[in-house]
Amino acid sequence: MASITLSKLNKHYGALHHAVKDVDLTIADREFVALVGPSGCGKSTTLRMIAGLEDISSGEIRIGERVVNHLPPRDRDVAMVFQNYALYQHMSVYDNLAFGLRNKRVAEREIKAAIDRAAEILGLHDLLKRKPRQLSGGQQQRVALGRCIVRNPLVFLFDEPLSNLDAKLRAQMRGEIKRLHAQLPTTSVFVTHDQVEAMTLGDRVVVMRDGSVQQVGTPLAVYAKPVNRFVAGFIGAPAMNFLDATVSAVGSALHVTAPGLDLAVGEERARGLTPWRGRRLVLGIRPEHLALGDGGPLGRTFDAKVEVVEQLGSEMLLEVRVGRARLTVARVAAEAQVAPGDQVRLFVPSGRLHFFDPESEAAF
Repeated sequence: MASITLSKLNKHYGALHHAVKDVDLTIADREFVALVGPSGCGKSTTLRMIAGLEDISSGEIRIGERVVNHLPPRDRDVAMVFQNYALYQHMSVYDNLAFGLRNKRVAEREIKAAIDRAAEILGLHDLLKRKPRQLSGGQQQRVALGRCIVRNPLVFLFDEPLSNLDAKLRAQMRGEIKRLHAQLPTTSVFVTHDQVEAMTLGDRVVVMRDGSVQQVGTPLAVYAKPVNRFVAGFIGAPAMNFLDATVSAVGSALHVTAPGLDLAVGEERARGLTPWRGRRLVLGIRPEHLALGDGGPLGRTFDAKVEVVEQLGSEMLLEVRVGRARLTVARVAAEAQVAPGDQVRLFVPSGRLHFFDPESEAAF
């Protein structure tokens, strides 16, 4: 197995487009890291540079102890799973799995042993004689995974492999990939625009924007302590609510106020807010941290008018208006008796508030 080290990695397309900007990242041996971000953020380009499918403009890539900048893909000992499966349609599943090993002139006995092992792990034994067109999307993706397993590479690379599957199959395949990594703890890099995939699969998550790394951390750390407004808004579904607010003193306590909203801030958070007294900031509240009722301490509740109710079965999403023009979203229990037009009281714990600089968008 091997670690991956990216040092000051850059990719330019001509003079006008800087796709990847000074990316520094170390992925430990056997670690599963998810690169996540919106379309065009540079995550797939970064992955393709690791694979050797894109030239590097500047910087360095190490796989293990080797600098691989100028090595062709076949010499990097990596295996890649693509979004479109990339299977040979005229070949059987068995021959698809065997193709790469046969090109390396591996003995047929060893090829069969490798395919039997992959088929056992992924449940492919009944599919080995079929052609890809006779398989479902999920089955084709398992074959694509199997083709990587038989090669026994140093590194697995996944380029949005689940994006062509429906919601149920995506959830199923996430479980397959999670189990696969537990059985074969190969160093893995998984690219996705779906933050749910990134959070459920990655030992660590790398959030990218406009070619730059915004934050690297465990899924829980990135969710609980985003470094800036972009990460806070990108990680979490539904997205975090943002309100323009002002910090003011009420007696010895600090309050965060916005039209229709006045929230007292706990002592621990107030220390960080003291320099912001009398200044404007951006307040962030996650929908799942809003609760109906007056259950919280005085000063951490506010009134809102329900505009839209989305019933999801296990829960409801409420779009509510706070004050004259502020629209926010609350995630509440499905049993709540709420309808459009209702006035409701919402409570948020002080420790669940997030604050951002309106200029730099950095969290504090």
